[in-house]
Amino acid sequence: MLLVREIMYCKPGKVGELVKRFKQMEPIMKEMGATAPSRMMTDVSAEQFWTVVWEQETPSLEKYMEDMQKGGGDPRMRKIMEGYHELVISGKREIYKIE
Repeated sequence: MLLVREIMYCKPGKVGELVKRFKQMEPIMKEMGATAPSRMMTDVSAEQFWTVVWEQETPSLEKYMEDMQKGGGDPRMRKIMEGYHELVISGKREIYKIE
């Protein structure tokens, strides 16, 4: 099992909008077959101010990539995330093996 952590550094005042968009995607992801719960976190104290972290578990890297392709091809998901680059400065992805 893997833990995928998406870390996004938002522009000042944009954290709430990004969190809202991720929460709008949750029911669509479940409809598409996501079974593991995801978790959204915002910083109280982090490496940088205005940090959003989204975590999800996946059984394999192949399954994760398949889910990303499905999500990226869904017009509802594209609509929700349209223009999200205006909310973030940068970001990174971390993938961990759950022991």
